[in-house]
Amino acid sequence: MNITFCCTNTDPEPWLAGLRAALPQAKIELWQTGASPADYAVVWAPPQQFFDEQPQLKAVFAIGAGVDALLKLRLPASASFVRLDDAGMAVQMAEYVCHAVIRHFRELDVYAADISQGRWTAHPPRNRADFPVGVMGLGVLGQRVVQALTHFEFPVNGWSRTAKAIEGIRGFHGDEQRDDFLAASRILVNLLPLTVDTQGIMNRSTLSRLQPGGYVINVARGAHLVDEDLLALLDSGHLAGATLDVFRTEPLPVDHPFWRHPNITITPHTSARTLRETSIAQIAGKLLALQRGELVAGLVDVGRGY
Repeated sequence: MNITFCCTNTDPEPWLAGLRAALPQAKIELWQTGASPADYAVVWAPPQQFFDEQPQLKAVFAIGAGVDALLKLRLPASASFVRLDDAGMAVQMAEYVCHAVIRHFRELDVYAADISQGRWTAHPPRNRADFPVGVMGLGVLGQRVVQALTHFEFPVNGWSRTAKAIEGIRGFHGDEQRDDFLAASRILVNLLPLTVDTQGIMNRSTLSRLQPGGYVINVARGAHLVDEDLLALLDSGHLAGATLDVFRTEPLPVDHPFWRHPNITITPHTSARTLRETSIAQIAGKLLALQRGELVAGLVDVGRGY
């Protein structure tokens, strides 16, 4: 069994060592131009040349939950594509989203600004019932997020492409229920996969349907958001603020207005990081299961985009 590793912007040696320890029966090499044909691949943001030279691959494992960049390439028709379905990212995402929701709800950003100016202030407590949280995308990460939010007793709405029943969550699904979902939400969390259908889904039309004083949290992909529309709705007062972890261009250009807007909090795509050891164990387990002819979680539907 031959495995090739091709991950840009990643130190390959710890990954290669971990994969070799987890799969001692396999020959695992770092991909280079002209490399021998492999049976399986572990990748992140590979160049088109990689797939052009490895058309015989049986399966490709992505070291992340999102595969939108991968699906933009010409892919070998014979290969299955498998993404990470958690690998330690779900709990990180739940932490990040709950922190952003609570920071806004409790006005901790306002208090921080007051303290920085030497002001000792007190603001009237808010009612949780007035801050329903809507989560778009109810995959592995989205389900962990909505479950975490219920522990803080926020009303939680969930929206997905198809119907999903989650205890304690008011569910919406499909295009026909999206407007109702938005109107029922004041805080919007985006955890959708990036596809042709979801690109630009957070725009002036959709964000305007949020309850007045709405708040936006984007932890999926930057291309889900129309930047100019968010800024316009913030400046109009319809939206109170946003926490953004992902952007159309990363790193975020130094002249982008998000850096300077007083009601936008930005972080450098750090809401849920890939945990190497957990990811290697998951990839190794799935690879061996595929060899045995078993079904595995995280199989990508290339036509659907995730």
